Amino acid sequence: MLGPAALVAVALAAMTAALAYGGGAEPYPIQDPGPIARWGVPVAKLVVNLGAAGMIGALVLAVWALSPKRREFDLALDVAAASAAVLTVASAATGVLTFMLVTGAEFSLGDRFGQQLGQFVTSIELGQAWLATTLIAAAVTVLCFAVRNHTALVFVAVLAVVALVPMAQQGHAAGASGHDDAVTALGLHLVFAAAWLGGLLTIVLLKPALDGDRLGVVLTRYSTVALIAFIVVAISGYASAALRIGTWDQLATQYGVLVVAKVAALVALGLFGAAQRRVMIDRMLRADAARSDRGAPGGSANRTFWLLVVIELAFMGIASGVAAALARTATPIDEDVSGGLARTPAEILTGEPLPPAPDAMRYFTEWSPDLLWLIACGFGIFFYVAGVLRLRRRGDRWPIYRTVLWIAGLLLLAWVTSGGVAAYEQYLFSAHMLGHMMLTMAVPVLLVPGAPVTLAARAIRPRKDGSRGGREWILLAVHSRFASIIANPIVAAVLFAGSLWVFYYSPLFRWSMEDHIGHEWMITHFLITGYLFVQSLIGIDPVPYRLPYAFRLLLLLGTMAFHAFFGLAIMMGTGLLLADWYGAMGWGTDALADQQLGGGIAWSIGEIPTVALAITVAVQWSRNDAKESRRRDRHADRTGDAELEEYNARLSALAERDGVR
Repeated sequence: MLGPAALVAVALAAMTAALAYGGGAEPYPIQDPGPIARWGVPVAKLVVNLGAAGMIGALVLAVWALSPKRREFDLALDVAAASAAVLTVASAATGVLTFMLVTGAEFSLGDRFGQQLGQFVTSIELGQAWLATTLIAAAVTVLCFAVRNHTALVFVAVLAVVALVPMAQQGHAAGASGHDDAVTALGLHLVFAAAWLGGLLTIVLLKPALDGDRLGVVLTRYSTVALIAFIVVAISGYASAALRIGTWDQLATQYGVLVVAKVAALVALGLFGAAQRRVMIDRMLRADAARSDRGAPGGSANRTFWLLVVIELAFMGIASGVAAALARTATPIDEDVSGGLARTPAEILTGEPLPPAPDAMRYFTEWSPDLLWLIACGFGIFFYVAGVLRLRRRGDRWPIYRTVLWIAGLLLLAWVTSGGVAAYEQYLFSAHMLGHMMLTMAVPVLLVPGAPVTLAARAIRPRKDGSRGGREWILLAVHSRFASIIANPIVAAVLFAGSLWVFYYSPLFRWSMEDHIGHEWMITHFLITGYLFVQSLIGIDPVPYRLPYAFRLLLLLGTMAFHAFFGLAIMMGTGLLLADWYGAMGWGTDALADQQLGGGIAWSIGEIPTVALAITVAVQWSRNDAKESRRRDRHADRTGDAELEEYNARLSALAERDGVR
């Protein structure tokens, strides 16, 4: 228990020092809530962060690194359940203390305090966020005790991540410039920092169950998670700091100094952890092997390793404590959304200043980075290329065109989600529709021929200890009953075309405009439905059922006719979709004319990928016929045309019988 104790003690010390330096717990000049609330909120948030880390880290290890056949699996779930229970209590306490902090009310068991607190957690967004976190954490606590199915635990882990979403949405003033970017950056930071810290903490707690070389195996798998987490935490941390600090000279402020301290701790932690695992894991495994040969007890390498792990947890405590204090420290950039200045209708609706008037060139020069999709595309390219290189080192071939198309598809996805289309889609319906067409048609047409599932199945090493790695999870998902339903060509076509009407003529469209979570859902939905439809037509990866080529062409033409009808309906429409949104944007643009232009984009630009799909299906059909002809010719050569001879003999027999009659 030395590691967890060091983590908590150092975190509390670092938080106290950072609060004292940054003034995060100083008395308020007016309506001071008292020291209990001022110091209680950062302490409770620190416990929230540690509880969330233990919950997510333990679940990630259970899903990714541990075997259900071993005791380690159940112990990890016990750690996750205990951590989720800590998160439940700590988030509830944070909600109460936050209420006291923002209202100046003193804690009381009386009815008035209870009524005010109830109104805070049910009617005020900040209170609702902490209530949601508390309820989700409580649900995860129960599920970690009740669920032991390996597959079902994935959904428990997803729910655990969802518990952090309300916390991420508190990360920047609602409506302030950069709010969406701040929410994404903070959300990524919280989730991956939790997996990083919680994973190591869980390994320390599982030490008695990780005997022999099992510790090295689990640590090797955890190191992959830790490396990915370190990269994401570094990128998201930089983005968050840039939004709150602004310019380099602001690093000299109290907030800036604390950010530098946190960054230094994280960088030292990352380098320390990487060097430690590269050197110490190999040394420990060699020492274990030698000790096993001699039948001796634990050696010095093992003890040194665990000592270094404790030091690493202490560094994590520094970063966690400073992070908790930063949440209570005033930022150099004022997050007051009004600032006493008049704002345009576009800025009131979107929370962002109106970008320059659009033209063709600005779609390639303006940027609105979406950190989530930039990181996803970066990792997608890296892991794909790594898989191809592994195949080549093994002596296997992988067509170069597949790699080129995959990289091109992810680069196009990055541009659609972070380039000029993303910069203007909230202001112009035509830009939004252009992004929609790219996501559902152009990007999948490039990604599907890349055959990522086939590459993963060939490149990722299979697990043999009952745990599930990337290969096992991918193949399980592809061959699941749910995948067999949504990958059915008819279902994929209905999802592809039908979701157009459902999305644009339902509250989902408004949700995607007004809520950042809705916007991310929209991108994910369009991308997945487009991918499934294209996969059903020209996919290389395995699917439960494929239509004959003739029916694929008919399905493509029928679906795209329905798609074109949607575009014509938008073009001919005389009423604005989201009139109070697109009708209030600037530059003097005719919103109805722009909407009709968007319909034209849906009708015309969508046809370009359709032609590419039709040509690809026709080429695959032709190659399949040629392949089938060659197969029959080889069969005929092997059997001496036995089938043809038998057929001719049957005809001759029939002819002779008719002649006799």
